[in-house]
Formats: sequence, C-alpha cells, structure tokens
Amino acid sequence: MNPAMERIRQQTRRQFLQDAQLGVGALALSSLGGQLAMGATSPVENPLAPKAPHFAAKAKRVIYLHLTGSPPHLDLYDYKPELVRLSGQDAPESFIKGKRFAFTSGTPKLLGTPRTFKQYGEGGVWLSDALPNLQTVADDICVVKSMFTEQFNHAPAELLLYTGSARSGRPSMGAWATYGLGTENENLPGFVVLISSGVQPNGGKNSYGSGFLPSVFQGVQCRSKGDPVLYASDPAGMSRDLRRQTLDAMRDLNEIQAEELGHSETRTRIAQYELAFRMQMSVPEVMDITKETKETQEAYGAQPGVASFANNCLLARRLCEQGVRFVQLFDWGWDFHGTSADQALTDGLTKKCATMDKPVAALINDLKQRGMLKDTLIVCGGEFGRTPFREGRTAASTNLGRDHFPDCYSMWMAGGGVKGGFSHGESDELGFSVAKDKVHIHDLQATIMHLLGFDHTRLTYRFQGRDYRLTDVHGDVVQQIIA
Repeated sequence: MNPAMERIRQQTRRQFLQDAQLGVGALALSSLGGQLAMGATSPVENPLAPKAPHFAAKAKRVIYLHLTGSPPHLDLYDYKPELVRLSGQDAPESFIKGKRFAFTSGTPKLLGTPRTFKQYGEGGVWLSDALPNLQTVADDICVVKSMFTEQFNHAPAELLLYTGSARSGRPSMGAWATYGLGTENENLPGFVVLISSGVQPNGGKNSYGSGFLPSVFQGVQCRSKGDPVLYASDPAGMSRDLRRQTLDAMRDLNEIQAEELGHSETRTRIAQYELAFRMQMSVPEVMDITKETKETQEAYGAQPGVASFANNCLLARRLCEQGVRFVQLFDWGWDFHGTSADQALTDGLTKKCATMDKPVAALINDLKQRGMLKDTLIVCGGEFGRTPFREGRTAASTNLGRDHFPDCYSMWMAGGGVKGGFSHGESDELGFSVAKDKVHIHDLQATIMHLLGFDHTRLTYRFQGRDYRLTDVHGDVVQQIIA
C-alpha cells in the first residue's frame, strides 16, 4: 500500500473538504504531512531553526517560576485588613453559598493573615515579612491580584495553566513558545525544565510536554546534580566518533523515511538525535555553576552539586544567556493546608519562602545588571490561590492553613515589557472574589504570548481537522500591565 495514499485515506472529512477547496496541489501538500513548523517552507527544514514572531517582541525569552501547590497569596501579596479584623468569625454565607472546596465543608472560620505587611518601593507594592529580599526589588515586579481559574485540584489546574486545557494531551506553554520562535542556540534545547524539591509537577510531564506538536518542542528536563540530562551520555565502550557514525547512518535511514512518508515526527527524530549529540558537549558546560564567581553563587544562595531552587534560578539565567527561549522551574512544597508545622502560615511559610525569596531577588538583580531583564520575562505563581478561611481539617489545630481556592488569587511578573512597581486588579474586602480587572488563566497566556511577539489567535497548529492554540477559543491581552 502506498503510505502517502494511506495517509490521505485516514484524514478527517473536514480536512479533506478544506484541502479540496484549495485544489489538487494543496491536497498533495497535505499528503506530505501538512503540519510543518510555522515559517517552514519544506518538510526537511530544522524545526528548531530561529523564526520571527508576528510583531516586534518586548520579551525574547521567559523564565517561569512555578511554586507547585500554590502559595498562600493572602499571606504574601494581597493584604486584607478587614479579613484580619474579622479573623475567627464564621465566613458569611453569601461568600460561600453554593461553592465547593477541596477539604472544607460546613461554615468555615475566616482567617486573617498572621504575617506583617508593608508597602515597598516607589510603586507602593504590598509585600509581607515572609519576602524580605523580594521587598528590595519591589519596583521591578508587577503583582496581579485578580487572577482566577475554574479548577480547584492541583493537576487539572496546572494543566489548564500550562496547556490551556484541564485534560492531558495539549501542548504546554513552553512548547508553543518554542514552536513559534525556535531556538537561538542550536546546541541547546529551546525549552528547558528544572525541578527542585525532588517532586515532578502535579500535571506530570504533560505540564511541559509537546502534546500534538512535534515532540522536538517538548521541554527537556535538566538536572543540577549528576548527569545534566539523563541518557545523553555515550554508552560504555562507545567513542564520540563511533557515536557520530551511528547517528549518520540513522539520519540517512530517517531521511529516506521522511521523503517517503512526509511525517513530521520523522524530521523531529532526526533533529532530536542531532541535538542530543551536540548537547553532550554544550549542556555540561552551561550547567556548571562553579564557573560563576563566589559572589554570584552567594547572592543566589547556590551550592554546586546540590539540587535546589537556588541553583535552578542561577541555571535559568545561564541558560537564557545562551539563547534558550523558555526555562520552566517547578518547585514543590507550596501546598499550605496547615495540616503540619511545615505547612503552617507562620514558621512553615517563613522556612519555605527562605528557599525562594533570596534566589528570585538575586535573579532579578543579576538579569538587570547584565542588561537582560528588559527582554526576559519572569513569571512567578501557582496553579490557583488559597481560601480566606481556615482549612476545614485544621479547625482545632494550632497550625494555620488555607484550602485550595480558584476564584481569586495573586501572582507576579517582572521584566520583559511589563510595568515595574505596579499592582493590577483587586480582590474584594475579604479576598473571596475579584472586585476589579479580572484576569483569567487564558488572559495570562494571551499576555505572555503577546510579550513574545505573537497574536495568540494566530499562533496555531492543525490537528485532527481543526486549528488549535494555547488559549483555545478564549483569552484577551492584559494591556494595563504592559509598559
């Protein structure tokens, strides 16, 4: 059977009718695969080649700091004096009626923050005493206090944030960015993932996967301890020259298959083998933080050979410096239910913030000193927020904690074309809902794509008969936060 004709036979009716409208020539082109990376002119181009965005971009790259579990925004960024005044009283029925919560039922008690808040910088950004280092760079950050989502469980909320869908199978934000922009360094992946605290994201590898995009655009997980990339080293007994000969033979076979079948994954396979070969030399170099000065290491709190969020923040700067487009950091341990001392809003939050606050402030200062902050977008937040009341299981505990909460929460951004020393949106007086300038997850996605130079409605990929995009059929750019 002719593979090209079989591929046509398996197309959906929608695809066939659309292609037929464009004539036999378009039908023949679709039989060669049709799903080329944006800007490609033939199926044999390097899918990771640099590409131009739709318009002039404010950000060339993104560092996304995901605090897995979702930090208690009411104890870090969104100060509610009225909630503090009413702390311990029953939550008003009008605020909770008809709503479901992950671990709380009945009528919970309101919980004002035990932290101390002040305004910092010329912009008067509110920050708590849990973030002493972030306070020093308050005029560089933009706090969005009006975020909301529909998901209140970790995995679906994280998938919605990064893929635009609460279900597995869609491409992640980093994959979309790399698909649209390619990479500036052919020896490194366009999308790198760094994980601290020893736990994978709640959404698993789907949170940084490529979904139905060619797999060359998925995030490559690198490690700050041990081999930087698993399975990239040559097997015992294989020299680099022999590895090169093996790859050349595999490339020739794959080229034959690519010409016969026109499948995008064949081209992806060739590109991945070649990238892995080049990465054997380039990745260990860029991942070696001992090459940084002692002063820089101390500023971040980084320790060579240790798997830590501090090390990963420093590595993020090094990777971006070398042309990586999207660096995703996942740091587990921000699920502050209050069911243990480590998850309490007092000492537990102080200790956890100490692992994040210093390196993040150092990252902002380091990028600024190198002239990179203006075109590097930093995003920091979780998958949802925390409730303005006590988590139901801790009602009789001395440990204070909060339940999952999708209706209103805060996150922040810095650099890459956003306003510094600025707060956008407001929650109501008790922090239960957005009172001003709502920002949905899809709006955040649209804004990040806009800062990278893309009209989010036009950065699409055809799959199973329809054009998909990161924002699905939603999303508006939040113009108010753009400098």
